[in-house]
Amino acid sequence: MKKLGFFNKIIFFFNTLFAVLLLLSYILPYVFPKQFPLISVLSLTVPVFIAVNIGFMLYWLVQLKRQFMLSLIILLIGYKHVGAMYRLSGSSESEEDGIKLMTYNVRIFNAYGWLKDNDVPEKIVELIDREAPDVLCVQEFYYTQKDAFNKNYPYQFIKYTTRNNRTGQAVFSKYPIVERGSLEFPKTGNNALYVDIVKGKDTVRIYNLHLESLHIVPSKEHISDENPEMLFKRMGNAFALQHRQVEIFDEHRQGSKHKMIIAGDFNNTPFSYVYKRVRGTMKDSFIEQGSGFGRSYDFDYFPMRIDFILSDPDMEILSHKNYSELLSDHYPVMAKIRFGKTPEKKGE
Repeated sequence: MKKLGFFNKIIFFFNTLFAVLLLLSYILPYVFPKQFPLISVLSLTVPVFIAVNIGFMLYWLVQLKRQFMLSLIILLIGYKHVGAMYRLSGSSESEEDGIKLMTYNVRIFNAYGWLKDNDVPEKIVELIDREAPDVLCVQEFYYTQKDAFNKNYPYQFIKYTTRNNRTGQAVFSKYPIVERGSLEFPKTGNNALYVDIVKGKDTVRIYNLHLESLHIVPSKEHISDENPEMLFKRMGNAFALQHRQVEIFDEHRQGSKHKMIIAGDFNNTPFSYVYKRVRGTMKDSFIEQGSGFGRSYDFDYFPMRIDFILSDPDMEILSHKNYSELLSDHYPVMAKIRFGKTPEKKGE
């Protein structure tokens, strides 16, 4: 510090502060939201802490100052967090045999006109038809589109969860569905659907999971106008509800005798207890084959990844794709998955 000027000493002070905050954030996936809901909200800030520490590291490197080691060491300690936020390279397309699964929160097909375009429902259907997933998991499905996918998806399961039977979740499949059901979460319109699909000799369970919403309007203007204390408290309550929903889900999946894929809108980040518990030992398609930030939610402040596709450890993620078409407050996510790993060649 003796060789640092006054300005750089101030910079290093803030560098140290953000390095400590990032280090402490590494324990957030182990904090129970039911017991510490407000602390759990801080998991949303982890991408900011990572980005700021990268900025400090580059600042010192340009000046050839050894202080860059502070942020570098903290980032290396949490390399899994960094990898969950950004991937350098991956595969968005694959010609190998597997199923293509898409998850998409369609925000009830713009029924209340959040987007100015009048043809949003048609554009969503066109996008799905063009990308042609074999299995489609939809959150916030709207009853007006119940026949939109009949042509390409002979096997369907739609469950309306609101009192007026207009909104809910849905799974559309090109492969036969031999078992289906819904996990009802208390005091909410959110739930989890499950279907067992048959492809060849394989039967695989697919969950379409929609956890409690944080009810954040994704714009700087709205967030800056809202009372910070009320916003923070509401998000903490939502995280606590998510914890209970994940417990219900976790208990149910223990009874499945099939390999499984979990897809959906978790309304939480990869740095949270909720994600950690749902994922367990499963593979995250973005971490396996994604690239860039993997943004799945339209949020002004930073790229948020809250929509996931997770697969059984014995499955192989062949590709992962994030889309940029803004037809909802979420972006669709698709992965191609092979049910069994590629056999290793002799001598390898």
